Amino acid sequence: MNNFWTNVFRYPRFFISSLIGLILVILTPFKSLFKTSKLRIFLIIFLLLFLLALSNILINMIGL
Repeated sequence: MNNFWTNVFRYPRFFISSLIGLILVILTPFKSLFKTSKLRIFLIIFLLLFLLALSNILINMIGL
């Protein structure tokens, strides 16, 4: 039974490390876009538009 609880307590650490690894793998291709200024501007505009659209969707879903 002791082995069971040690495994249960290890799962949150595994989840957090897996999530951080997934985020790093997803964001790695965007690092190369920051090397050229033309793509850097495009990426910044895209991220701003994405965040604005996401906030607009969430505000409308909440009903504010």
